[in-house]
Amino acid sequence: MDQSAERYIGPSGPGQVVAYTGTHGAIANPIPDSASFIWVFVTSIAHVKVAKGSPVATAADLPLPASYPVKIPLPDNDGTYKVSAVQSATGGNLHVCPVAY
Repeated sequence: MDQSAERYIGPSGPGQVVAYTGTHGAIANPIPDSASFIWVFVTSIAHVKVAKGSPVATAADLPLPASYPVKIPLPDNDGTYKVSAVQSATGGNLHVCPVAY
């Protein structure tokens, strides 16, 4: 295998955790612009919104299952993306880890 074709995948910044309930919770710091994608993990069924600025998740946003990490690409990441979550039925914690190729 040609090792020059391999790409390193690893964290591109610290992970963040925030609680959510019927009121959304949003990470405090933007995703670093070095991140190609993020891993998102929620501890209860929740709706998640990834957007530039200050997103506010609602029940109309992407539903995620509990305890299952999801990879979300950030194709035009300029360092201003944040992530927000709101509960479906029960509060929990939103975990976000930025990852770079």
